[in-house]
Amino acid sequence: MEPEIGPDLAAGLSKVAYIVSRFPTIAETFILYEILALEQTGLAVEVFSLLRQQEKVVHPGAEALVKRAHYGRFISSATLTAQLYWLSRKPLAYISCWWRAVLGSLFSPKFLIRSLAVVPQAALFARQMQALGVRHVHAHWATHPTLAAYVVHRLTGLPYSFTAHADDIYVERPMLAEKIRRASFVVTISEYNRQFLAELYGASAEKKIVVIHCGVDSSVFQARPAKQQATPFTIICVARLEEKKGHTFLIQACAKLNARGIPFQCLLIGEGGNRPRLEQQIARLGLARQVSLLGQQPRDRVSALMSQADVMVLPSVTTASGRKEGIPVALMEALASELPAIATSISGIPELVENNRTGILVPERDVEALAEALFRLYYEPKLGEQLGAEGRRKVLREFDLNNNAAKLLAQFKHSQASQSIAPPLPGSPAKI
Repeated sequence: MEPEIGPDLAAGLSKVAYIVSRFPTIAETFILYEILALEQTGLAVEVFSLLRQQEKVVHPGAEALVKRAHYGRFISSATLTAQLYWLSRKPLAYISCWWRAVLGSLFSPKFLIRSLAVVPQAALFARQMQALGVRHVHAHWATHPTLAAYVVHRLTGLPYSFTAHADDIYVERPMLAEKIRRASFVVTISEYNRQFLAELYGASAEKKIVVIHCGVDSSVFQARPAKQQATPFTIICVARLEEKKGHTFLIQACAKLNARGIPFQCLLIGEGGNRPRLEQQIARLGLARQVSLLGQQPRDRVSALMSQADVMVLPSVTTASGRKEGIPVALMEALASELPAIATSISGIPELVENNRTGILVPERDVEALAEALFRLYYEPKLGEQLGAEGRRKVLREFDLNNNAAKLLAQFKHSQASQSIAPPLPGSPAKI
């Protein structure tokens, strides 16, 4: 039986700290809304961000968290004081953190340079968490946020856990074996990821891994109303404008719809480095009137656009460097809206989009298959309705935000019950 979300669910659980790379960032709304859902249970959450992100668009609900979040400061008197504190109180642990971070990142200059900033930031976080009475640390992404959680653990004894998503385990994995070994538990967002890590790190790691899907708020993304037939066939794609999202293949498929004389519009929501290339492709194929780049949009606007669309398309690909999707939250939002989805059969996506049941799966980089799937939904609107209805049922069963936040909360409770946490060292300040 699923735990039910409610104000008493967190009873008896002490304060939890979340460590993230950047906050607030519109590309990681799933973290923001996970935190908000946990706070609705009564859990006290403190947010620690390695970088402060400046966004043109901020989702509703983020403003209050932004004001009280703690941001990393690489160069400051407080950061320097924290280094001296740990060097005098826990010299072996402090030096070991540096040694592990440098040794674990030697073969990746990018990770090495960033690690040199993360360790001192984490030392400051450790002091702040002691002052705030934090009793558990959770990081999102297995890379630098988890390195920060690892350092906090080594310095304070606070137990930590982390959520692994996609590129943070598929591409480069600095210190990942050590991070898993020291963690109380590890969350993966898909069964695919659980098996992937189990194959890499064996049975001892597998015992620590629990699958908890990212979730969406099904009260925000609701079943869409019946669409007026007079409007054009509307395709929507919500994703960062980057290679692994596969926009270029969607645009090629749109050219095939145009060649067949199908009246349609394609709305690309998101921002990223590939915008100039996509703009050139759209112009070259003569699709400027049909394909629109809308940039970043807040959640309520995305929900409204989904309610008027006919299909969500996310033609994700695996890049040459090994980058690929986890399970895109945008697909969950589409299915929650009873919007049929077309996606590629890679990584954990088939755990959400079941072919011919909750959507249509196509091979990656296959423009012909993608276009045929679009033709199929255009000519068979009843099929889209059936796929959409089953998609929403799937989300309510397995990808609901509140249910999955309750599962994570249960893991925090289990960790707290099984851990013995050392009390703060003498002289811990009341405020840093």
